[in-house]
Amino acid sequence: MSQVFLMGAGIKYDTSRRTVEKGQIIRMEGYGYDKFVVYDVETGHNGLIYKLINLRTSKFEQCDLIRPASQKFDIGYYFDDANPQFMDDFEIAVLSSEAERIEQEECEEAQKKIERNEQLRAIGRERLQKLIPQNAKAIIIAELRRDESDSMTDYFAYGTDRTVILGFSNHTRDLFSEMRKYAANFLETAYLAEKNKDYEHREKYSMGSGYYLGKSKYHGWIVKKERFYSGHEQSIEWYALAASNEANICVKVQTGNTETASETVTGDFIIVDYSEKALAVFGDTKPVKDELKALGGRFNPKLTHGNEKRAGWIFSKKTESALRNLHRKSGNIFLKE
Repeated sequence: MSQVFLMGAGIKYDTSRRTVEKGQIIRMEGYGYDKFVVYDVETGHNGLIYKLINLRTSKFEQCDLIRPASQKFDIGYYFDDANPQFMDDFEIAVLSSEAERIEQEECEEAQKKIERNEQLRAIGRERLQKLIPQNAKAIIIAELRRDESDSMTDYFAYGTDRTVILGFSNHTRDLFSEMRKYAANFLETAYLAEKNKDYEHREKYSMGSGYYLGKSKYHGWIVKKERFYSGHEQSIEWYALAASNEANICVKVQTGNTETASETVTGDFIIVDYSEKALAVFGDTKPVKDELKALGGRFNPKLTHGNEKRAGWIFSKKTESALRNLHRKSGNIFLKE
């Protein structure tokens, strides 16, 4: 005998005893309120397994406990014990055929996705093998997270929509100053380069998320450091898919001790190709700060340029033409004070 005890309801169920018949219609309460038809019942290791077809999606599902609606408590599968409903064999056969077709298509698409991802991973592996310095002991990344929490069930979680590689470190210490430095490499995280205690999170405890910069652990961009535990190979495999897309690599290439970046000198300020999607402006910008703000610039007193901390402005590369036009139209406005 296999039993399930629902503590909240205070009821014990024998899962080896059948509660519904083939062809009977049941429903899910709590998540979408979908209806299902039971097309088969099998015996498992821990009791009966009810094979279902979702009447809305025409997909196969299964469960091991279906309770009477008269004893409804919380989320679960229920059958109408007062007025049970059934579907005939022909209707079930039609539904099964459609569910098999959908399942086959999903399997084929999943296999294609695996093959595509492996091709992309191969590209990402090659890029990372060339990019990671030999003395690197950790990688600094940015993650765009989406909140998957459910306050109704007191469930807290997040998913990751995008990973961007910001740089590498030759030590394993968790330093927010270092994270802020690399945050400036990527336009979407450039605001985290500003020193703000509210962005600093220290969760070095069991089930914690370690040290990271960001407004929230559950949504938006965060910047964190991941150490290389078993050489570079394991991390190369972890981040190969992200690295397959050049837009996800915002690393400054270093030659010796000198950081290289393409620059355009336009009078009293310099436009720097700061990352793949961002420009930085350094120089005497005080006279035109309002115009720079209007172009979407974000002032940052601790950007990095030429291996030094420098105040400057961060822009999207979409504004490059407008920045050049501003200089041409400004006349003597860039004269030193």
